[in-house]
Amino acid sequence: MIEALRTPEERFENLPGYNFRPHYLEHANGLRMHYLDEGKIGGRTFLCLHGQPTWSYLYRRMIPAIVAAGHRVVAPDLFGFGKSDKPREDAVYTFDFHRDSLIALIRALNLQQITLVCQDWGGLLGLTIPKKMPERFDGLLVMNTALGTGDRPLTQGFLDWRAWNNKNPDMAIAKLMQRSCPQLSPAEAAAYEAPYPDLHYKGGVRRFPNLVPDSPDAPGAELSRRAKEFWQNDWQGKSVMVIGMADPVLGAPVMHGLRKVIRNCPEPIELPEGGHFVQEWSDLFIAQALERLG
Repeated sequence: MIEALRTPEERFENLPGYNFRPHYLEHANGLRMHYLDEGKIGGRTFLCLHGQPTWSYLYRRMIPAIVAAGHRVVAPDLFGFGKSDKPREDAVYTFDFHRDSLIALIRALNLQQITLVCQDWGGLLGLTIPKKMPERFDGLLVMNTALGTGDRPLTQGFLDWRAWNNKNPDMAIAKLMQRSCPQLSPAEAAAYEAPYPDLHYKGGVRRFPNLVPDSPDAPGAELSRRAKEFWQNDWQGKSVMVIGMADPVLGAPVMHGLRKVIRNCPEPIELPEGGHFVQEWSDLFIAQALERLG
């Protein structure tokens, strides 16, 4: 079993806009994964995947709109994030570790008619999963992310972010989110920091930039290249792309390149003021996105 930390529940009391009932799945490795499960079971399921340094709190604005449209939302916290357990050893966090945990969740809940909703690492991981279980997926809402194929140079913006991340192991998450999303209230920005009482809880957060495949033989790169072929040639579902145009790392150039990979992906919804964490601008696009998905 993997030794892990578990954030005290009182850290999550009275978070603004986050009044959802928690659900937990015990994995075979002994770790407990938290996920939200809102809306009716039996129709389309929106599987909402977060990235670094966020957690399911990132989707608090989108969940009510999706549920009001008659759908189910499942939004997990990756291990090391949110209310999920946080392995003590940084080396535990690998590309396959995170990906396998999401596949296990999908199977355990027997999710069907899935619309993959992904951004940042939610996409780096999530975009590789439909290739493995295509019968479960029929929709895609993709925002400010990429496929980590390892066969192209990483952008300077990402390299700068990785260097900063590595120099700041006790990342000030609330301050980062406030800078990235100036519309956040102080309490909302602080909510992003809630899962992490101190730096010992932040192993999963600080590991992600170093897990991005940066060579053809890096872990996850081959999976991502196979996923690219799937999206180019085999994808049959509906797709919607939303771009936060103010994102300096995974903005318009990266996203327009990704659009060419996704079969029959229509023109994106572009938000000039939207940043990397474009879910925080979801009031501007969620109704249009849901209409496009049908």
